Amino acid sequence: MREVSFIKQNKEKWLSFEKAVFNNDFENPDELASQYIHLINDLAYAQTYYPKSKVITYLNQLAAKAFQKIYKTKREDSNRILEFWKVEVPLICYQYRKYIYVAFTIFLTFTFIGAISAANDGEFVRSVLGDNYVNMSLENIEAGDPVAVYKSGSNWGSFIGITINNLKVGIIAFVLGVFLGIGTLYVMFNNCIMLGSFQYFFYDKGVFWESVRGIWIHGSMEVFAIVIEAAAGLLLGASILFPGTHSRYTSFKMGAKTGIKILISTFPFTFAAGFLEGFVTRYSNIMPHWLSVGIILITLSIISYYYLIYPFKVQKQITQTPTISALNI
Repeated sequence: MREVSFIKQNKEKWLSFEKAVFNNDFENPDELASQYIHLINDLAYAQTYYPKSKVITYLNQLAAKAFQKIYKTKREDSNRILEFWKVEVPLICYQYRKYIYVAFTIFLTFTFIGAISAANDGEFVRSVLGDNYVNMSLENIEAGDPVAVYKSGSNWGSFIGITINNLKVGIIAFVLGVFLGIGTLYVMFNNCIMLGSFQYFFYDKGVFWESVRGIWIHGSMEVFAIVIEAAAGLLLGASILFPGTHSRYTSFKMGAKTGIKILISTFPFTFAAGFLEGFVTRYSNIMPHWLSVGIILITLSIISYYYLIYPFKVQKQITQTPTISALNI
């Protein structure tokens, strides 16, 4: 069958299914599951006979959304929380992965701008971080402990205070996405400029490695989580700017709901980063090099795997769901 005929034959069925999925217009979960199987059959057929067709992307996205609905309507509520992080969030991250990629590109760009600005203007770091912080850091460097600032306060006090602050930054980065994504970009700009200039400051003073060993023990998860939260904010802004076939209000509601799920998914990583900063980072200057580097690599690997690799594995499992070998055309 020619691709045009295939699309023409199934177009109404797909559109009807899409409408039902996005509007929760199913009388029972069994009906949704039945329609989902038909959709997977069509997807398998398209992948076989039209491997370069855009219809594959469309059916993939529709299948992912339907799969989420199926899990939502399951009666096993005891597994709901587990399924949220195990299946639902990864599928969302796969479907909206371009926003994550854009957020990381913006993060690297703004951080680079911060470092370059600090390298070309001797007063830039002070204008960004403040005289008090810079002077304190200089004193710590002179004393042989560049990241001594992380030793101030109690373990629990630091953990709670830092975690609350990081949660606040992430939530603000997401919520300000309502201003067409501009608010999210503003939050990213401020934080990335500080990060870039902050790291260059330590490089310029000859203690870059010492700063990396200390800062990135907790920073790997902390910064990565903020970038993911910014991606959720950009998604929220895009849902208003580009409503597609939906009304702007409906698109906004969908974007907000999806963005909130992405935001919530980062909270465990933010708590983990706060714990590391409160209880581990303060000992970075006395722990063996291999241990500090190991912690950095492990934490970075865990959060990178969850948001950048695992979503592809979950999506692949969906598309490989057993289906009828061929369509009855």
